[in-house]
Parts: sequence; structure tokens; C-alpha cells
Amino acid sequence: MALILDTSAIVAWERHPETGAGGQELGPTRERLILPSIVWAEALIGVRMAGSGARAAQRRARLEAIRRVLGVEPFSADMAEHYADIYAELSASGILIPQNDMTVAATARCLDCGVLVGPSGEEHFRRVDRLAVVVWAPPGTS
Repeated sequence: MALILDTSAIVAWERHPETGAGGQELGPTRERLILPSIVWAEALIGVRMAGSGARAAQRRARLEAIRRVLGVEPFSADMAEHYADIYAELSASGILIPQNDMTVAATARCLDCGVLVGPSGEEHFRRVDRLAVVVWAPPGTS
């Protein structure tokens, strides 16, 4: 199963000293990862909001390495249909999640993928029906 990459997974990976700083792979190696355009945009915000030019350059370099391998999946009209479905489903349950997370979930459901999240993103995505959620963990843990 391919996995849609969520920003929370990128952040968790970057913050773990044996992975982000050491350049180890992001995500389970047996799974194909897909980088949605909304996650690319959120990641770029992290570059823009970095506290220093050096930190911004370091973040940008890591992100560009990910983008070179994965590319960026554009948001399509079919994905918009899934987004509307997810919004309606969550609205009916009385518990909405952030719109960017709905966009990631819609991308995953449209492409019949799961979503790879960091621990801070898990709760939101578990609220979406018919969405496989994989939580990123540093290598050697599980």
C-alpha cells in the first residue's frame, strides 16, 4: 500500500536525531510515499518561518531531497470530490478536523492509499472513515 505523506511525519522525522539530521529514509522502506501539494506548502511555511537563514537553508535542503525523490502530487478535481465527502461525513459526526488534514485525507482516499503521520497527527486522521493510518516511528522502534 502506498502512503500519503503528512506534514506531521516530516516534522517527526526531522526532529529525530538519527533520521532527519542523519539523512535516513523517511517512512517504511517497503511502502511507496506520495507527497501531496498541500503538505509541500505546509513544509515550505516551515522554511519561511525558520529562525535563521542557516536553519531555513537546512530545512529547504531536506525538503528538496524529499521532493526530488517523490515529486509533488497535485490536488485534482477527483480529490475535491473526496474532500467534500470527508467534510460532509465529519460535519455529520460533529467533529471537523483542520482543512489541510482533510485535503491530505482526500488525497489518500482518492488514490486508495493510507496516510503516514507523526504522533501529533494521528488523532485527526483516525476520525476519517475508510482511511488507513500509519504512525511514523524512528527506525528500531515500534
